[in-house]
Parts: sequence; C-alpha cells; structure tokens
Amino acid sequence: MDMGKTIDIPALIDNNKIGRFQIGMLILCGLCVIMDGFDVQAMGYVAPAIIQDWHVSKANLGPVFGAGLLGMLVGSLLFSMTADKIGRRPVLVGATLFFAICMLATPLTSSIEQLQLIRFITGLGLGAVMPNAMALAGEYSPLRKKVTLMMLVSCGFTIGAVIGGLLSAALIPNFGWQSVFYVGGVIPLIIGIFMFFFLPESMQFLVLRRKNLDKVAQWLKHIDPTVTIERNTHYVVHEKAHKGAPVLQLFQDGRAKMTILLWGINFMNLLNLYFLSNWLPTIAKEAGLSTTNAVLAGTALQLGGTIGTLVMGQLIDRSSFRRVLLPCFMVAGISIALIGRPDVSLAFLFITIFVTGFCIVGGQPAVNALAASYYPTTLRSTGIGWSLGVGRIGSIIGPVLGGELIGLNWPNSTIFIAVAIPAVVSALMVWSMNRTPAAGPTTKLSEAASLNNG
Repeated sequence: MDMGKTIDIPALIDNNKIGRFQIGMLILCGLCVIMDGFDVQAMGYVAPAIIQDWHVSKANLGPVFGAGLLGMLVGSLLFSMTADKIGRRPVLVGATLFFAICMLATPLTSSIEQLQLIRFITGLGLGAVMPNAMALAGEYSPLRKKVTLMMLVSCGFTIGAVIGGLLSAALIPNFGWQSVFYVGGVIPLIIGIFMFFFLPESMQFLVLRRKNLDKVAQWLKHIDPTVTIERNTHYVVHEKAHKGAPVLQLFQDGRAKMTILLWGINFMNLLNLYFLSNWLPTIAKEAGLSTTNAVLAGTALQLGGTIGTLVMGQLIDRSSFRRVLLPCFMVAGISIALIGRPDVSLAFLFITIFVTGFCIVGGQPAVNALAASYYPTTLRSTGIGWSLGVGRIGSIIGPVLGGELIGLNWPNSTIFIAVAIPAVVSALMVWSMNRTPAAGPTTKLSEAASLNNG
C-alpha cells in the first residue's frame, strides 16, 4: 500500500534559507517582545510623575511594582502550559491584545489600590509573551541560526525598555504620565491585530496534535516553494506527543535534573538582573556620582546586555551553551564584585558595569534559548514559562534584598560582593550540566546536544 510521501519538517527548515515568511514571523514576535519590555518598564518611568500627581510617597508604589512582577510570574506559569495544550499562536495573540487593553485602562485608575490591581492583571498577559515568542521563533529557525534568532527576539525586551525610557522622557512633560500607557496600549493592539491575521502556528505542534495539516502544507510551501505536497503526505518531526500534566513531564524521561538547573539559573540570574537594574543608579548617586553619570551607569548596564545578547547568540550557535555561559557567569561574578570597589576611576567603573551587563543582562536571553532548545515541542512553552516563572521569584527578591542590605548600612563593596555570589552559583550550575543528558529519550532535540560537547 502506498504510504505517501514523507516530509521531515525540521530538515526542510534546516536545508532552506531564511525567507520572507520566516522573517515576517520573527519580526512579529520581536515587535511583541519589544512592547512587552516597554510595558513592563512603563511603571518605573511614570512613577515620579504619579508620586507628584497623586501626592503619595515612594513607598506607596512598592506594592504596585510587586503586583506587576507577581502577575508576570503567574502568567508565565499558567499560560505557558495553556500554550502547550492549545498552541503558541492563540496564547501569544490573546496575551498581546489582553495586555494592550489593560494598558489602555491603566490611566483610568485613581488610587494606589486600583493601580496595583490593574498592574497585576496586566502582568498576567505580559508573562505569557516571552515563553511563546521564544518557542515559536525557535520552531521556525534553522538549527544553524536557532540560538542567534531566538536571542534576537528575546533582545526585544531590552530594546523595548530603552525605547520606553526615551519615549517617556518626551511624552510625560508634554502630555502627562497617562500618555505613556496610551502609547503602550495602542501599539501592541495594532501588533496583535497583525498577528491575528499573519502569525503562523508552530508546524511541529500541529503535526503532533494532528490538527490543521492543510495549514502546515501552506506554510511549508512558503518556506520551500519547490516542495511537493500530496493528499497522503506524511509529516515527520522526530518527537512524540505527550499526555498528562505538562509540568510533571518536565521531570520525566531524564529531564528532572536539567529542569531544576534551569530553574536555579533563572532564579539566580534574574535576582542579579533586577537588583542591578533597580538599585545601580541609586547606589551610584549615593556614592558621589552626578545624577547624569548615575543614569548613564544604568544605561551602560543595558547597553552591555544588548551587545552581549547579539554576540553570545552567534558564539553559542558556533560552539555550545556550556562553553559560552560558564565563563560568562564566572566573569559576571568578578565584575559585579568590582563595581563596589571604592576609589576607582569613572572609566573603570563604566567598563565594569558594561561587562556585568554583557554577562548578566545578555546572559538571560541565552538561558531562555537554552530552555527553548532543550525541551521538546509539546513541553517547550511550559519549559520556558516555568523557568522564567521561577526566575521571576528572584526578580522580586533581588530589589527587596538590595533595599534590606542598604537599610543595614552595608558598605557598597560588601553589598556587591554578596550580589556576586548568585552569579558564581549560576556558573557552578552550568558546569554541572556537563553530565546532564541533552534531552529525554523521547526527544530528538539535536539543538541542545551541544550541552554535552563542553
């Protein structure tokens, strides 16, 4: 009996150039992540104006910041599992439209309690963006460029934060703090509409779920116009569908150790990242730097992170996650400790901060890409989402811990030595991955095989 033609989807993607169809998909995912970064940081940009407008203290906004991060944590955990059940596309489109509407509703609040509630609800949508954008980008990327492209999409978060700062500086004096949320709502609303019409679903996901195979054929023709697809064509993805609770499956088939290590690295790195992002300008100002130089110190951190993302993606594609991330986090431990040294030149301080941003801020997209490369299609969004979700516990603890250490009157040198410890722990966890299998026995996942090449 004629079994029909067989098409190996990963091999077809690997054997073709990255065409307009994939570039369009990557741009949509990147724009979505850029607005994610813009909206996550929006509260920080408008905080001084709200304090002045509502006549509240700085302390009153603490719970508002925490509510947004908590919402993102819950969104990461909940909607990443949903995406592995119903698909990346509906969750990503729905989350984008959802947080866009929430942003537009934010200026209607008139009290701290209302603002706290809307930021938590907005965070639910924001938390669903990164795991699904990363998963979808990876599933349409050839293996030779997979990590680079996933990290470029992830880099949109930092770019969005920078753009948000520039726009906020221009908007708030002329149109008030509410204008930041209007812009932060209208743009993703437009992006979400474009995504609804043009964003494809993961072909691997559809094949494993045996749904909409006509769409798979259509998208394959976009990638390779020469491919011949017949009615009885069979599609191969080298994986099998998983049944049961996705979170429990993260610990099955030999994945338990790697899952725990990914959670630990995310926790440690996001603790460092959010401590530095929140407290570095303030500590620099109190250490004697001018306001301008203190702000530039925070900018140097983000600039280092952006360049780190661009460089590390290509290095990992040519080498391995372990060979890049292990020295990255070791250098981060040293550079963080050096930030707090007294009596250093301004040039040395800025170089040290830049290196720290390169390793810590730039290393986070690499950790996200590692999770996306490690887990199979049916667990990919859950794997990324739960790694980020656990990591966001660190993002909450980091700024709180910084405030406690400053409140105890620790000298800056001691504070930064303490903060260097999580980076060293991250390096040790990356080192321990050398003995961790690259994937469970049910998954091909050659993308993550480089872990064992270290």
